[in-house]
Amino acid sequence: MDTQLIKEILSKKSFAIVGSFRNESKYAYKILLHLKNNGYEIYPVNPNIKEVEGLKCYPSILSLPFSVDVAVIVTPPQVTEQVVSQCLQKGIKYVWLQPGAESEPAIKFCNENEIKVIYNTCIMFSSQFI
Repeated sequence: MDTQLIKEILSKKSFAIVGSFRNESKYAYKILLHLKNNGYEIYPVNPNIKEVEGLKCYPSILSLPFSVDVAVIVTPPQVTEQVVSQCLQKGIKYVWLQPGAESEPAIKFCNENEIKVIYNTCIMFSSQFI
C-alpha cells in the first residue's frame, strides 16, 4: 500500500464516485456517504440515476461540467477500463480503483498516461490518513 499516495489523494477536495447507487448497501453509495460526511465535494456518476442523496448524478465522467481531483471507481473491470480512458480525456490525475473494479489493463493505462492510481485498497478503510 502506497501510504504517501493515499495521503496525497485524500488531501484533494473534489471526488467523482463512479458506480451503482441503487441502494445504501452498494459500496459506491457507502463511499459517497463516507466522503460526503468527511467534507469532500462529491459528484456521483451513473448513467441510470438522476440524483443521489440530493446530489445531481452525472451520466459519465465526460459529462461533468468541470474537472474533479479524483475519480473513485466502483464498477466491473470492463467498465473501469472505459472510465479510466474518460478520466484521461477529462484531465483527472488521480484514480482510486475499489477492490473488484481493478484490472491489469486499467492499471497499465493509468501508469502509461501519468494518472496516479490506487488499487487493492478500499478508500473507506483509509480514513486514518484524512
